Amino acid sequence: MSQNKKVTGIGGIFFKCKDPQQMKDWYGKHLGLPTDEYGAMFAFREEDNPEKKGYLQWSPFKQETDYFAPSEKDFMINYRVVNMEALVEELKAAGVTVVDDIETFEYGKFVHVLDPEGNKIELWEPVDEAFSKEGEE
Repeated sequence: MSQNKKVTGIGGIFFKCKDPQQMKDWYGKHLGLPTDEYGAMFAFREEDNPEKKGYLQWSPFKQETDYFAPSEKDFMINYRVVNMEALVEELKAAGVTVVDDIETFEYGKFVHVLDPEGNKIELWEPVDEAFSKEGEE
């Protein structure tokens, strides 16, 4: 595999819990997280381009979710990546298990892979501008 920059940062932290709403309420009340239906979103400035905002999503999921499958772990990390299609081809060629096909949404492209211990990892090529409000940079 080439040593080109692939992962540019963390895109999200997802974890299972008994009561996602209770968790969002607790984190909001005690730690000040501004939560919504998905959890909380943190904005940051890109190191190589400080004019550009990036985002990280924090989300609690119901214990029964199958979104992390086939992993049996109670967490999943989302990594921000560049050049999704090329990266997926490179991973497949290296024998990495790619769980699904690339899906594209207005806020970016997603695909899931498994690490050597069976942890499901979400790869995200973001379109951060989809989260920025007009006039806000």
